This record gives sequence, C-alpha cells and structure tokens, in this order.
Amino acid sequence: MPTLKVTVGERDRLDQRTRRRIKAAQEGEALDDSQPILNFGSYAELSRLLSQKNLELLDAVFEHEPESIREAAELVNRDYKQVHRNLSELEDIGVIEFEGGGSGQAKKPVLAYDGLEIDIPFADSDESVGTVAP
Repeated sequence: MPTLKVTVGERDRLDQRTRRRIKAAQEGEALDDSQPILNFGSYAELSRLLSQKNLELLDAVFEHEPESIREAAELVNRDYKQVHRNLSELEDIGVIEFEGGGSGQAKKPVLAYDGLEIDIPFADSDESVGTVAP
C-alpha cells in the first residue's frame, strides 16, 4: 500500500502538476507512479482528519484489524454511533475502506494506505524566501 500525501490549500500547485502530467502523457513520456494526494482547502478541514480521536481510531484499525465497526468502537472505548460517523467520514475522503456489509454482514474497516505524509508549506513555493521588497 502507498502512503497518502496530505496537503492544505495547494489546489493551484496540484492543478499545475496535473497539467504537466497530462502534457507528458500526450507527448508519450513515461509517467512515474506518483504518490496519491489528498488536498484540504483549509487547516480546519485538515484538523478534522487529524483529530486525536480519528488518529486513535486509525491506529486501532491498523494494530488490531477489527472485523466490524462495533469492534473498532470497543477498541477505542467509544460509542458505536460516533465511531461509525468518524469511519464514514474517513471513508468519504478515501483514508478508510469497508469490506463486507452486505445482507447482514458487518462492515470491516480497512486502511487504504500505509500511512499519511503531511506536507504544509508555510510560504508560496514561487516566492523568494528571505528577500525584502524595496
């Protein structure tokens, strides 16, 4: 499984990267299997993913491989409804996948990635760092 790269507010840079990759593909250049990227529009959106409860939940899914949402809730000692909501949100952004769940089967939460790599640049990559405008 690959590692998911998580960024904040980098839509323009990601759009440029996508355009470069499309152009390279059109010109017949080989494309590398680049790392999957999840971009959040704000720090508030990112903080939902990185909440202590979500990180504990992700860790429990990794460590114990629960067979159901209920088992995951028991592992983190939390209410089933809260854990179900958190896992569903994590599924919506592609961090968790569910196996099973059909005709009375329990939905098994499974990590979609080996880990998360957080990339938060504090300056625009096109700006010169350390220069003072006259």
